[in-house]
Amino acid sequence: MLKIGLIKEGKYPPDNRVALTPAQCKWIHQKSDQLRVVVESCKTRCFGDREYGMAGIDVVTDVSDCDILLGIKEVPIARLIAGKIYLFFSHTKKMQPYNKALLQAILKHNITLIDYECLEHEDGQRILGFGFFAGVVGAHNGMMAYGKRSGSFHLQRVYEQKNFKELIHTYFGLKVPPIKIAVTGSGRVAGGILEIMNLLGVIEVEPEEFLARKFSYPVFTHLKGPHLYKHKQHGTYNREDFHLYPENYSSSFYPYTTHTDILINGIYWNNKAPRLFEWEHLKNPQFSICTIADITDDLDGSVPCNLGDATIEEPIYGVDRDARIKTAPYLPTGIDIMAVGNLPNELPRDASQYFGEQLIKYVLEDLVNGGSEIIDRATMVRNGRLTERFSYLSEYAGLL
Repeated sequence: MLKIGLIKEGKYPPDNRVALTPAQCKWIHQKSDQLRVVVESCKTRCFGDREYGMAGIDVVTDVSDCDILLGIKEVPIARLIAGKIYLFFSHTKKMQPYNKALLQAILKHNITLIDYECLEHEDGQRILGFGFFAGVVGAHNGMMAYGKRSGSFHLQRVYEQKNFKELIHTYFGLKVPPIKIAVTGSGRVAGGILEIMNLLGVIEVEPEEFLARKFSYPVFTHLKGPHLYKHKQHGTYNREDFHLYPENYSSSFYPYTTHTDILINGIYWNNKAPRLFEWEHLKNPQFSICTIADITDDLDGSVPCNLGDATIEEPIYGVDRDARIKTAPYLPTGIDIMAVGNLPNELPRDASQYFGEQLIKYVLEDLVNGGSEIIDRATMVRNGRLTERFSYLSEYAGLL
C-alpha cells in the first residue's frame, strides 16, 4: 500500500493552504484500497485536524513512514526527511538565491523533488497553481487600496470572509466611480482579476478605446502580450519568440501610464524581459497611476517601484517617486503598492479545494502508478541528483 502524507507547513509566516482537503482525502480512500493519506498534525491549516479526523483521515505527529510527502511552500531544511519523494513549490527553478541552500540540502539527503510549478501539460500550460485566487485577492486588494486613497468607496478585507461566496456578498450595492483600470496578463491570475472586475461591475473596453476616451462609468482594459511588448527591430510580437528571447523586446505599456488610475499586474515575468515602465516615468506630471496591485510581485521586476513584499495584515505601502523609498500609504504625492507573496492565503479553503481537484484529476494517478512524462518533466531532483532537464542548476546547487 502506498502512503501519502500531508506535511505541516514550516515556512514563516505559516501558510494555511493544503494540497488535499478532508473531503478529497476521504474520496481517495473510497476509490482506492491501495492508497492511504495521513495528515501531520498542524494548528495553522485552514482545515483543522478535527475536520480531517471526522473525514476518517488519520492525524499523526510523524510522517517518516510515508512514501510521498505533499506540502505547499518550501520545506525548512531541518524538517527534510532523507530519501523521500516530496512535492511542493521549491522556488528554485529561477535560481532564487534565498533557496539555494534548500536545493543543496535536497541533493545531500538523496531526496526526490517534484515541483508543482513544473507540472505542465504538453503545450506548456501549468497544471497546478493558486493563480486564480491570487488574482481574485490581488484585484480586490488593489481596488480596496484605491477606495481608501480616494475615499470614494470601502471594501472589506478578504480574509475576514469565510469563503469566496461570502466575499461576493460584500460587493452588493457597491458603486465604483468612473475610474480606468489596466489589467495585464493572460493566465489563471488574469482570470481571477477579470472575475473581480465583473463582480464589481467594471466594464471592459478595447485598449484603443481606453486610450482615446473618457468614460462616465468605471472601465478596464485587458492587456496581453501583443499589447505590452514589441520586437525592438520588427515592431511585432510573437509569443514563442518572446518567451525564448524576451531581451529582444521593449515595453509598449508606457502610453497607458497617462490614462490609468489603477494597474493590476498579473503577467509572468523574468529578469530578461522589459519592465512595464521605468522609474523615470513616475516623474512625468502626466503619470496618472496612483495604485498598483502587483500580483506578479517581483522585487524591482516588471513594476520597478515594487520595493518588496508587504503582508496580508498590512498589504499596502507607499512609494516616494523621487527618493524611491517606502513610505506610509495614501500620501498625496506618493504611489500605493499592493505586493503580497501569499495572496491565496486570504481565501485558503477555496484555493485548497481548487488545487486538490487539479492534483487528483491530472497528477495523483500517475504519481501512484510510478510516474509519467508529466511527472518526469517536473522532477527537478531524483534520488539526490539533478535531472537532465534541470542540469542548468548545477552551479547554483554547488555541484560545479
